[in-house]
Amino acid sequence: MERITVIGAGSWGTALAVLLARKNLQVKMWSVEKPVVEEMNNKKTNESYLPGVIIPDSVYVCHSVEEALKKATVIVMSVPSQAFREVVQNILPFLSGEEMIVNTAKGIEEASLKRLSEVFYEESDKDFHRNYVALSGPSHAEEVSREIPTTVSVAGADRKICERAQDLFMSPRFRVYTNPDIVGVEMGGALKNVIAICTGISDGLGFGDNTKAALMTRGLAEISRLGVALGANPLTFAGLAGLGDLIVTCTSMHSRNRRFGIEVGKGKTVEEALKTVRMVVEGYRTTTAAYRLGKNMGVTMPITEQAYNVLYKARNTAEAVSNLMMRGKKHEIEEVVETAYPDW
Repeated sequence: MERITVIGAGSWGTALAVLLARKNLQVKMWSVEKPVVEEMNNKKTNESYLPGVIIPDSVYVCHSVEEALKKATVIVMSVPSQAFREVVQNILPFLSGEEMIVNTAKGIEEASLKRLSEVFYEESDKDFHRNYVALSGPSHAEEVSREIPTTVSVAGADRKICERAQDLFMSPRFRVYTNPDIVGVEMGGALKNVIAICTGISDGLGFGDNTKAALMTRGLAEISRLGVALGANPLTFAGLAGLGDLIVTCTSMHSRNRRFGIEVGKGKTVEEALKTVRMVVEGYRTTTAAYRLGKNMGVTMPITEQAYNVLYKARNTAEAVSNLMMRGKKHEIEEVVETAYPDW
């Protein structure tokens, strides 16, 4: 039987721990926040991050990372993307290199512009790389913890490891598909947060469904262009980690990124909007990373560029809308891209 450790006790880490515990698995968790550790162990709740959800008795939370990792066979990483490298550095001394690493964070490291799998590869031995997978898709923690049917993708370099992760997480209310395209799955999961901020700004400005549909559709085009430039398969962006995650993040009030965008659209400063949401807004830091990455790769990303101008250059939101609407004329479909996967 797998011995699971979840690194991070935020809303998503807690929801996945609950999911696995309901499958009669023993789950350890690690949190840097002592009050959260005490509450989860003593009261079996995590009201700061996942209110109203009871934590099963088979979940034990540790403040010591060494204690949390002892004898683990599966490590579920659920920490903010900008803290990912530091946390990996902290846990590697306690790992054998045989553990399966399931990363659930969605972002691009701002300093290096690297995907999180690339960060892990840089920090770990080469033999460990095959054990790394990314889990992504339309999956709000609030709904997964309440057993609302959810479907996600898991991607990695080794098919057997992906299928091991698939077997671990599959349940009657949580369906998992495998995908060989880790670049596409990671880029879809990261970049949809930028577009969700934009749809939130649109909502905050009082615009309607037409505007949101335009942002989502053209946003998906930007995500696909950058992903393909980095080596992703375009089919991935029509799947769960692309279109699926984009839809749920752009339309739901569970989405921190959308809520943040709404506050910006209503006229709050970025700092005020971040304080309103209170939890980590991954798309804020990903916006600058995506903007710089697009420039480096020579990829046209007008929505991302306007998001960057609003969030980091204090440009007026109405001006950003005008800049998008009055761009030069374009063809919607300009080229045919090869979409067939090679044998996996």
